[in-house]
Amino acid sequence: MGAVLIVGCGDIGSRVARLELAAGNFVAGLARTRETAERLAGLGVAVVPGDLDAPDSLTGLPKELALLTARAWHTLYYFAPPPASGTKDPRLTAFLEALPGGELPARAVYISTSGVYGDCMGEWVTEERPPNPQTDRARRRLAAENTLREWCARREVVPVILRVPGIYGPGRLPLQRIRSGVPVVRRAESPYSNRIHAEDLAKVCFAAARFRGPDTIYNVSDGDPTTMTDYFFRVADRFGLPRPPEISLEDARRVLGPSLLSYLEESRRLDNRRMIRDLRPRLRYPDLASGLEAC
Repeated sequence: MGAVLIVGCGDIGSRVARLELAAGNFVAGLARTRETAERLAGLGVAVVPGDLDAPDSLTGLPKELALLTARAWHTLYYFAPPPASGTKDPRLTAFLEALPGGELPARAVYISTSGVYGDCMGEWVTEERPPNPQTDRARRRLAAENTLREWCARREVVPVILRVPGIYGPGRLPLQRIRSGVPVVRRAESPYSNRIHAEDLAKVCFAAARFRGPDTIYNVSDGDPTTMTDYFFRVADRFGLPRPPEISLEDARRVLGPSLLSYLEESRRLDNRRMIRDLRPRLRYPDLASGLEAC
């Protein structure tokens, strides 16, 4: 039996917690609110209080982590998102600075974004492709990757960076957008997008904590990219909703908000072969059809 700490205990963090508990490990989770603390306790997770936006609340972290080091702390899972603005991730920095200098985990698993590659014009993308983030959202994630890797190098902790695309699953589908009739770019102009089912992402995180290779970056996806418009159409069809109207990319630039447009300006297909080879996650939903059926 060992111990893990999960920072960012939302949907994916909770799924990973269940996997670790089922494996017989001691699981602790950082909780900012009483509601989160109660939910984690209900899962059987030990609660570590702290607010990443209030560094002073992390001063008690060394004492709390005694629970982990007494049980052979082997993995830090960091799933908390950066703030919504800026080009850095002060949350991650504050957390790492609050960690004691003594016993540390063997590995740190971090969920980043495939957005760090920027627009690849629909090409297949391996982990060897240099990052080229084109939005502040992606720049924050790349900065966090670098911060974590530098910290790990100083502390002799092995980082595992997971570059993750869109996550879908129960409660993670664009049903409200489809019901609202928000248009999509016509199929001939639609960019490629990549996905991973939430259950499979949790499996990949769990496997990454057990892989004994070196400092590594992984593209995480089901390996079945389709266009973004195809995705919306298939979700609509599966749930018996009218397909959203199609418009040209030129019209989309005039009528859609900057947040939606940022996704339409980038197109890439993730090569997930390194993930499959090293982590062997046995994806339950290796394509969109099977994943939607389970939703």
